[in-house]
Amino acid sequence: MSTCKALQYFRKDPYRYNCAQSICAACGRDDLLEATSNCGTGKAPDGLCGALYAALLIVPDDQSQDVVEQFKKANGAIHCIQLKKECKVPCQQCLEVAERIVNEKLV
Repeated sequence: MSTCKALQYFRKDPYRYNCAQSICAACGRDDLLEATSNCGTGKAPDGLCGALYAALLIVPDDQSQDVVEQFKKANGAIHCIQLKKECKVPCQQCLEVAERIVNEKLV
Protein backbone atom coordinates (compact mmCIF):
# COMPACT_ATOMS: atom_id res chain seq x y z
CA MET A 1 0.00 0.00 0.00
CA SER A 2 1.24 3.48 -0.86
CA THR A 3 2.36 5.88 1.84
CA CYS A 4 1.55 8.85 -0.40
CA LYS A 5 -0.42 11.34 1.70
CA ALA A 6 -1.70 13.17 -1.38
CA LEU A 7 -3.77 10.13 -2.36
CA GLN A 8 -5.82 10.60 0.83
CA TYR A 9 -7.04 13.94 -0.53
CA PHE A 10 -7.24 13.27 -4.26
CA ARG A 11 -10.88 13.20 -5.39
CA LYS A 12 -11.93 11.65 -2.07
CA ASP A 13 -14.51 12.89 0.40
CA PRO A 14 -14.57 15.10 2.31
CA TYR A 15 -11.85 17.01 0.39
CA ARG A 16 -12.34 16.10 -3.29
CA TYR A 17 -9.13 17.98 -4.12
CA ASN A 18 -7.60 18.04 -7.57
CA CYS A 19 -4.02 16.83 -8.07
CA ALA A 20 -2.41 20.21 -7.34
CA GLN A 21 -4.44 20.76 -4.19
CA SER A 22 -3.71 17.21 -3.03
CA ILE A 23 0.04 17.84 -3.17
CA CYS A 24 -0.36 21.14 -1.31
CA ALA A 25 -2.49 19.54 1.41
CA ALA A 26 -0.14 16.57 1.78
CA CYS A 27 2.80 18.94 2.20
CA GLY A 28 1.04 21.11 4.77
CA ARG A 29 0.62 24.06 2.42
CA ASP A 30 -3.05 24.81 2.99
CA ASP A 31 -2.22 28.41 2.10
CA LEU A 32 -1.96 27.28 -1.55
CA LEU A 33 -5.27 25.37 -1.75
CA GLU A 34 -7.29 28.24 -3.16
CA ALA A 35 -4.58 29.28 -5.61
CA THR A 36 -4.43 25.74 -7.01
CA SER A 37 -8.18 25.09 -7.07
CA ASN A 38 -8.30 25.40 -10.88
CA CYS A 39 -5.05 23.57 -11.61
CA GLY A 40 -6.32 20.02 -12.08
CA THR A 41 -7.18 18.13 -15.30
CA GLY A 42 -4.55 19.86 -17.40
CA LYS A 43 -5.51 23.39 -16.33
CA ALA A 44 -2.28 24.27 -14.54
CA PRO A 45 -0.25 27.01 -16.26
CA ASP A 46 1.22 25.89 -19.61
CA GLY A 47 -0.71 22.61 -19.35
CA LEU A 48 1.68 21.27 -16.73
CA CYS A 49 0.67 18.33 -14.60
CA GLY A 50 -1.08 19.84 -11.57
CA ALA A 51 0.91 17.70 -9.15
CA LEU A 52 4.14 18.95 -10.70
CA TYR A 53 2.88 22.54 -10.69
CA ALA A 54 2.10 22.32 -6.98
CA ALA A 55 5.52 20.81 -6.30
CA LEU A 56 7.10 23.77 -8.08
CA LEU A 57 5.14 26.19 -5.90
CA ILE A 58 6.40 24.46 -2.76
CA VAL A 59 10.10 23.87 -3.38
CA PRO A 60 12.66 26.70 -3.40
CA ASP A 61 13.00 28.38 -6.81
CA ASP A 62 16.63 27.30 -7.18
CA GLN A 63 15.51 23.65 -7.15
CA SER A 64 12.71 23.99 -9.71
CA GLN A 65 14.68 22.73 -12.70
CA ASP A 66 15.78 19.62 -10.81
CA VAL A 67 12.17 18.96 -9.78
CA VAL A 68 11.05 19.17 -13.42
CA GLU A 69 13.87 16.86 -14.54
CA GLN A 70 13.16 14.27 -11.84
CA PHE A 71 9.44 14.31 -12.59
CA LYS A 72 10.03 13.91 -16.33
CA LYS A 73 12.52 11.10 -15.78
CA ALA A 74 10.03 9.22 -13.59
CA ASN A 75 6.94 9.79 -15.76
CA GLY A 76 8.14 10.50 -19.30
CA ALA A 77 6.55 13.95 -19.61
CA ILE A 78 5.58 17.04 -17.62
CA HIS A 79 2.38 18.14 -19.35
CA CYS A 80 -0.94 16.60 -18.35
CA ILE A 81 -2.12 15.76 -21.86
CA GLN A 82 1.12 13.96 -22.72
CA LEU A 83 1.15 12.10 -19.42
CA LYS A 84 -2.38 10.81 -20.01
CA LYS A 85 -2.51 10.25 -23.77
CA GLU A 86 1.03 9.30 -24.76
CA CYS A 87 2.68 7.98 -21.59
CA LYS A 88 -0.48 6.46 -20.06
CA VAL A 89 0.59 7.63 -16.59
CA PRO A 90 -2.25 7.66 -14.04
CA CYS A 91 -2.80 10.69 -11.84
CA GLN A 92 -2.00 8.60 -8.78
CA GLN A 93 1.52 7.95 -10.06
CA CYS A 94 2.05 11.66 -10.74
CA LEU A 95 0.96 12.41 -7.18
CA GLU A 96 3.32 9.81 -5.72
CA VAL A 97 6.29 11.08 -7.74
CA ALA A 98 5.60 14.77 -7.03
CA GLU A 99 5.16 14.17 -3.32
CA ARG A 100 8.34 12.10 -3.10
CA ILE A 101 10.33 14.81 -4.89
CA VAL A 102 8.97 17.57 -2.67
CA ASN A 103 9.71 15.58 0.47
CA GLU A 104 13.28 14.98 -0.70
CA LYS A 105 13.77 18.68 -1.46
CA LEU A 106 12.39 19.90 1.86
CA VAL A 107 14.51 17.65 4.07
